[in-house]
Amino acid sequence: MIFGFNTDIKHADTVYHVQSEARENERLLQTQVFVRGHCIGKRATSYADKAAESDFTDQRKEHMLRDQHRLVLDAIRDGRLDTVFDKRDTPELLAAIKEMDVEWLNAGSVHSGGHLQMRLRVTEGGAAIEGARLILRFARPGADPFYTQVTTGPNGEAEMRIDVEESALPDSMVLVQASYTDRRATRKFQLRKVES
Repeated sequence: MIFGFNTDIKHADTVYHVQSEARENERLLQTQVFVRGHCIGKRATSYADKAAESDFTDQRKEHMLRDQHRLVLDAIRDGRLDTVFDKRDTPELLAAIKEMDVEWLNAGSVHSGGHLQMRLRVTEGGAAIEGARLILRFARPGADPFYTQVTTGPNGEAEMRIDVEESALPDSMVLVQASYTDRRATRKFQLRKVES
């Protein structure tokens, strides 16, 4: 069973995107915190020791993940987010968390000729991933979301293009879900007008 939680929460002038998921292969419950599409920290809890227990159900696992997600949300509300991030970058933990990353290559210049154009790169440990599937959700106020799908090329890059007027871009966002074999990553990018 695959489950996870995604929450946007604002503290002071910053909007945080909190994403929690059960990473089945690594037997980890992982919560990541993003600001403007960049991961600023994470918290991971292993459940490998509990997985062998006969009463360790998907419901128990979901409950543990929900509690961890809530712990991070509460830390943001209280202004003490740094206290819940993992500080223990042990070789075992780093080996278990094989992180895919989605990078927005042309963040400074995305609109021209009536099109929103985003170039994205998917990597893992710094190496490009060819054949990663990207599902993109473009959402703006007062309109239905638009979905499109692309696949990365040999350099790990893919390009998305949507016909949209530039005036519709402020306050819009793009949610990108990358998947490759059994690995997934989600990034949220907020669009805003760049002052020249």
